[in-house]
Amino acid sequence: MQKTLLIVAFIAITFNTFAQRQERVKALKVAFITEKLELTSSEAQQFWPVYNAIEDEKEALRKQTQKLRKSVDLESLTDSEANSVIERMLALEDKKHQLQNKQVKDLLKVIPAKKIILLKGVEEQFNRRMLDEIRKRRQKFQNKNRP
Repeated sequence: MQKTLLIVAFIAITFNTFAQRQERVKALKVAFITEKLELTSSEAQQFWPVYNAIEDEKEALRKQTQKLRKSVDLESLTDSEANSVIERMLALEDKKHQLQNKQVKDLLKVIPAKKIILLKGVEEQFNRRMLDEIRKRRQKFQNKNRP
């Protein structure tokens, strides 16, 4: 019984830590994009609900795509099944494209077109910085644990 409680507590702490880390990354992203796009407080107030709603939908599609890829066993896949998987993948890609179009149209209602053009580059810049930070931390950890 005590072992089970310990395991449950460990899992809860792990999920809580992961959730806190995700929230910190989201907060950094909000600050980064707001600063780089030079959003006014009025623009930011309108921008973030639209942006976050579409990003949530994109994340759901990414998860569906990932789940589909993981469910495919290439060794036992027939040509017919492979064609079906390709059709589902293409349908998901179409949905992603439709979401991107929707995001642009919705954002045009709240921020100037120039800022929407900047947005993609700013998102890529943020992602690069995050990946660089992860690499630095990984390298630091590996160097620390070397004999």
